[in-house]
Amino acid sequence: MLGNLQGWHLIVILAIVLLLFGAPKLPGLARSVGQSMRIFKSEVKTMKSDDPSGTEAKPASAETASNIAEPVTLNKPADVTVANVTPTDLGSDHNTASR
Repeated sequence: MLGNLQGWHLIVILAIVLLLFGAPKLPGLARSVGQSMRIFKSEVKTMKSDDPSGTEAKPASAETASNIAEPVTLNKPADVTVANVTPTDLGSDHNTASR
């Protein structure tokens, strides 16, 4: 996506940034972005030094996987029979207008 950027694209982006933030705010914005990048890099460095084995994860053993997800047996549902029901006359005390 960024490989398709041409020179005039960058000029348009720069103009939009200038309009949004204004020229006086740009040095402060660049300074805060730089500080954020430094903090991020230092945190990544400390995380790498905390993990002596590197970024490679150890594969889980078969025992661990079987302990995590033990198979569950499901019971067969009971057979259900439905009684043969025939409609009956509701009588005169019910509203027959809905029929």
